[in-house]
Amino acid sequence: MDGAGSSRRHEKRFDQEERSFYCCVMNEITGNETRDIILDVAEKLIYKSGIAATGMDLLVKTAGVSRKSIYRYFTNKDDLVVAALKRRDERWMLWFSTEVDKAPIPAARLLNLFTVLKGWFDSEGFRGCAFINTSGETGDPQDPVRQVAKLHKQKLLEYVTRLCVDQGIENPETLARQLLILIDGAITVALVMGDHSAADDARDMLKTLLPMDSPQA
Repeated sequence: MDGAGSSRRHEKRFDQEERSFYCCVMNEITGNETRDIILDVAEKLIYKSGIAATGMDLLVKTAGVSRKSIYRYFTNKDDLVVAALKRRDERWMLWFSTEVDKAPIPAARLLNLFTVLKGWFDSEGFRGCAFINTSGETGDPQDPVRQVAKLHKQKLLEYVTRLCVDQGIENPETLARQLLILIDGAITVALVMGDHSAADDARDMLKTLLPMDSPQA
């Protein structure tokens, strides 16, 4: 049941939106390993529709693999969800930090946080923060999904703190915590209100928090 043959049979039953999404997912997969395929598809489905809506049947159908193949690598759906979110954390943080760090000087990199976010908001398929979204589906603070989300936000905070240190901010940890609120606030407003200029507003707010002698990019 594994392989392209199975995925082609299932594809005929997809509606137009699902077919488009399926093709996008499979075109982005660069590895040949079944586990990588499962994780890539799970990550994208969870980001698109959430954990509850991402059932095993949909995973099997979209990835073109058997249930047996999924359970060979993951104990259960919860195990797969956590692994997929950890994968997204690594990829998103690498992308975000790489783009932000393209700015030439420390102050510009701080402001570039929100320029990069604005580009993400404007991209096709933007559905907010996967970690805020999935945390909203869990009630237990100790749930592994919440723990992955907490780790993601901690890594983001540490990265922003480093940018503040590079800029020579007197209290970098304080400003970094404020920036984390601005970042998550902008993401939430962009998703819920459909107002992508939230990134511009957050950027303007940051300018008021920077020391007066900081160069404004």
